[in-house]
Amino acid sequence: MEAFYLDLLRSCTALPHVAAVHAHIARAHPTASLFLRNSLLAAYCRLGVGAPLHAARLIDEMPRRNAVSYNLLISSYSRAGLPGRALETFARARAAAGLRVDRFTYAAALAACSRALDLRTGKAVHAMTVLDGLGNGVFLSNSLASMYASCGEMGEARRVFDAAEEHDDVSWNSLLSGYVRAGAREETLKVFSLMCHHGLGWNSFALGSIIKCCASGSDVGRHIAEAVHGCVVKAGLDADLFLASAMIDMYAKRGALTNAVALFKSVPDPNVIVFNAMIAGFCRDEAAVGKEVSREALSLYSEMQSRGMQPSEFTFSSILRACNLAGEFGFGKQIHGQVLKHSFHDDDYIGSALIDLYSDSGCMEDGYRCFRSLPKQDIVTWTSMISGCVQNELFEKALRLFQESICYGLKPDLFTMSSVMNACASLAVARTGEQIQCLAIKYGFNRFTAMGNSFIHMCARSGDVDAVTRRFQEMESRDVVSWSAVISSHAQHGCARDALRIFNEMMNAKVAPNEVTFLNVLTACSHGGLVDDGLRYYEIMKNEYGLSPTIKHVTCVVDLLGRAGRLADAEAFIRDSAFHDDAVVWRSLLASCRIHGDMERGQLVADQIMDLEPTSSASYVILYNMYLDAGELSLASKTRDLMKERGVKKEPGLSWIELRSGVHSFVAGDKSHPESNAIYKKLAEMLSKIEKLANTDNASTGSDGISSSEQNLVGCHSEKIAVAFGMIHLPQSAPIRVMKNLRVCRDCHSTMKLISGSENREIILRDGIRFHHFRGGSCSCGDYW
Repeated sequence: MEAFYLDLLRSCTALPHVAAVHAHIARAHPTASLFLRNSLLAAYCRLGVGAPLHAARLIDEMPRRNAVSYNLLISSYSRAGLPGRALETFARARAAAGLRVDRFTYAAALAACSRALDLRTGKAVHAMTVLDGLGNGVFLSNSLASMYASCGEMGEARRVFDAAEEHDDVSWNSLLSGYVRAGAREETLKVFSLMCHHGLGWNSFALGSIIKCCASGSDVGRHIAEAVHGCVVKAGLDADLFLASAMIDMYAKRGALTNAVALFKSVPDPNVIVFNAMIAGFCRDEAAVGKEVSREALSLYSEMQSRGMQPSEFTFSSILRACNLAGEFGFGKQIHGQVLKHSFHDDDYIGSALIDLYSDSGCMEDGYRCFRSLPKQDIVTWTSMISGCVQNELFEKALRLFQESICYGLKPDLFTMSSVMNACASLAVARTGEQIQCLAIKYGFNRFTAMGNSFIHMCARSGDVDAVTRRFQEMESRDVVSWSAVISSHAQHGCARDALRIFNEMMNAKVAPNEVTFLNVLTACSHGGLVDDGLRYYEIMKNEYGLSPTIKHVTCVVDLLGRAGRLADAEAFIRDSAFHDDAVVWRSLLASCRIHGDMERGQLVADQIMDLEPTSSASYVILYNMYLDAGELSLASKTRDLMKERGVKKEPGLSWIELRSGVHSFVAGDKSHPESNAIYKKLAEMLSKIEKLANTDNASTGSDGISSSEQNLVGCHSEKIAVAFGMIHLPQSAPIRVMKNLRVCRDCHSTMKLISGSENREIILRDGIRFHHFRGGSCSCGDYW
């Protein structure tokens, strides 16, 4: 009769079936043997979800139990991800009267310790095995070594291995995989060498582990990776699809894409895992692969479909990344349809890849819908969404999403923190940035160089150059980004000599500058009027460091020469450069023509710019203001009419200021703010005071405006409104920090100098070009802007 029940239990695959057999045994055979009851217990434990609950009830009902009973329940709890319950059951088994636990009981308990990473309990179980005289047997020594390796204690794992009376394949493989997980590449290679010496290294598991070691280790030589490939071939395992995919991944990670492709083509009948490895290999390193290489991944995906293969989650996440790298956003949307068809839209990694795809293509609404449709949003998907917002200049939305993720109890990672800090930098909201920095310290990210760089960038964009210097000096390690950021900060704040001093310190520290570093140095020279220094550093960049000038470097040199009045030299420099057909460099010369009143050259330059870029409003605005400065009102009017005729619209000026209550934004003549009456009253008071202290006729008649109605708003430009608002709410000792999206006009610049003197207040104004620090009636730029 027991044989009949045993056959029934072996065939049961669902809870109702096992429960039915259980009920029949309980009714027909209330005194069933311990063997039959353990078989019923094993059937419950095989069910997976909900198994431990039913198994625990059964074991409580059993009149007798032995070690097998408890071993089954401990293993069931461990497999179900309940290691705490498993260890409680182990303790219960040891305390049971008349019951002696065996090696399988200890092995099950050690497996639970491994899952829970509970080293302390694992050591206690180890001590119990020694007391029971079971510690040196191969079965338990393997379990002990595996437990210590899982907990990251490779020294203890090695001691258990060395003390064991004998070793088998499992012993060696456990030790090898433990070293691989710990990243101990040298020890991994030594163990593999010993395995080969004992004739045990030529198996799929060991070779897979050593391939993984070669893939992840930049310090592992290429010849070692190729030698391991040779071992695979020598062992006759080159047709093993698992090893083939691992080797393709290894070559791709090590930058040997040609070897990876050759290996892929040599696999006679690749499965989806091999295809996945090759697709991922084509887009492994974003900096190293080009669009054409990424498109090879798309071709492989098409080949998979033609072979009738079923793509996996990994296939979709990799191919979406390939679409991103190749710029094939239309193809990516088709893949999205395939994702929905195969019901993988709930996968976190695919969700993140889709968010990245839509973010890079500028379709943030689609990316946001993908984000909100995910049932489980972990920090990876939140970070993808936040960085996508930053990338698309939706900085305020990025900060709101970050705040929402914190409210959900998610712990941000380093990339999340850097992204939101960059959002703070772009908005120049120092107070919010400081709060983010406090969170970074709380989570332990402050020690990372990337976080320090982000904070320096935020402080620099917010106008706090002193905080930049303090943070830079506090950093334990500095890279080229750190040095470049602090040089840029001093350059933007008009501290040209300090910027060059820091650059020399960077050279003494043996940190090689890059293109960004030299751009910041040239900017410092331009803003400081250091023409000879700037030209010398430009030549050093090209000749000593072999860096090719970009359009930004060329524009900076044009600005350097133009500001100094060397307009002919600036024009000659443009014509000799590789960017003589780019409107950006000519616009820089046009701005200098306006500064020095060279109308003849300015007209010729403006004509050339409008041929190259007829719809750019910046050129028309500069030309218009140049005519106004020269008193040529008719020419200014013609420029304005030409803008209207061509449908060119000037970007509206916007200024904002951050207070404890939040960020307050203003446009020229803004009356929408709830405190408008008080703001304009304060502004009128300040303007009245400076009219009595200075002759406002010294201010230029030029303005940022174009139409007559806009000219009437010069007295209430957005930066003046923001400063008045700051005067109302900030204490006398606090500097007033105002950010503006466009370059400050001459009238406002002169007004800010006078207000800083009459009100005895420091005003820090960031415009589209640089920072202006107004103190005591003067500006840090020395009117050289």
